[in-house]
Amino acid sequence: MSNIVAIVGRPNVGKSTLFNRLTESRSAIVDEASGVTRDRHYGKVNWNGKEFTLIDTGGYVKGSEDVFEGEIRKQVIIAIEEADIIIFVVDVTVGITDLDQAVANLLRRTNKKIILVANKVDNSSRLLDSAEFYGLGMPGEIFNVSSVSGSGSGELLDEVTLHLEDTKEEEDDGIPKLAIVGKPNVGKSSLLNALIGKERNIVTDIPGTTRDTITTHYTSFGFDFKLIDTAGIRKKGKVNEDIEFYSIMRSVRAIENSDVCVLMIDAQDGMGAQDMNIFGLAIKNKKGIAIVVNKWDLVEKDTNTAKQYEEIIRRKIAPFTDVPIIFTSVINKQRVLKALEEVIAVCENRRRKIPTSKLNETMLDVIAKNPPPALKGKWIKIKFVTQLPTYAPAFAFFCNLPQYVKEPYKRFLENKLRENFNFTGVPIQIFMRKK
Repeated sequence: MSNIVAIVGRPNVGKSTLFNRLTESRSAIVDEASGVTRDRHYGKVNWNGKEFTLIDTGGYVKGSEDVFEGEIRKQVIIAIEEADIIIFVVDVTVGITDLDQAVANLLRRTNKKIILVANKVDNSSRLLDSAEFYGLGMPGEIFNVSSVSGSGSGELLDEVTLHLEDTKEEEDDGIPKLAIVGKPNVGKSSLLNALIGKERNIVTDIPGTTRDTITTHYTSFGFDFKLIDTAGIRKKGKVNEDIEFYSIMRSVRAIENSDVCVLMIDAQDGMGAQDMNIFGLAIKNKKGIAIVVNKWDLVEKDTNTAKQYEEIIRRKIAPFTDVPIIFTSVINKQRVLKALEEVIAVCENRRRKIPTSKLNETMLDVIAKNPPPALKGKWIKIKFVTQLPTYAPAFAFFCNLPQYVKEPYKRFLENKLRENFNFTGVPIQIFMRKK
């Protein structure tokens, strides 16, 4: 089970700066214009041995001031439904505003844990000013932080992790769990319907129509897997920011609870920023991934079109390019089973265990021919390698000076592992340890 924490609040209180502080990200979403930088509104936070996904709900308010409250209301409702903990951010330099009251009124109706954060508390006088926010009637104490300097962020993270559930791996029954993810209107629902043989689309403009992730046990055509349905929201008319944001929150939850992600992209749109977001999230969570290019029947083609299209995708997803790419037309049922075969193969690769003797026989020979470069006049000697007992492939290389082994050589070792053993579609972790 995954933990999701959402940051909510009115515009310009510093939500995105706080998000970047907690996720240790440098690519801040801090522009006041709406719709700027859509590719960084979620990230991983690890604190006190607990990990959670942090989502920034800010930056997408559109229109003039008379519609701000309505837009914020939709964002907060989505966060209330999907998040486990909600961080409510207010601005100590401005005080309580009508929009702060509107958000507080919504939050008081939920039984989710709410943490009230007074931002921009940079000095002792502002520390006293923050007491005003007790007037919002939120339970618990106020956490005073400065997102810019980082002051108070440790205490805030202590409070967040105190209320997180321990994330335990679900009991592995041997059945792969696949999540169909992607932007709205790329054909996720069509793929689901093609697989289960009946219409199961939820077509609505209302955020939050599908409150629970639906898992289907699929056993047709010789396949046996659990399908995590994230196709509940489809584009009908104009897709606004609420629907787009909601689809990301659904994808976050689905990716974290799956073994392999089927990333569907629209052949006419190509691999866009939002697709790269989802791809990156799957890699961060060490999930297997396969890319399905849907609506291939709508693209004008010659003999080299597929090859050129594939090369473009691989350039975008570099350096992790060992990923299967399948071209389909779900509505015409073209290569749907081929896509499933590739996805199941990725799942098998993710569970692959290499015997230690075979691993050492292969990799020590590779290392002997291409040893790590000397650093500060000291030679690095790698003597032993083993695969760690983790859910996703991870390898430990034991050597005399692990701190001197740099990232380029780790990538070299990863590439050699991929050359000698089949880990297509699966992220690999390399650890250097003291022998």
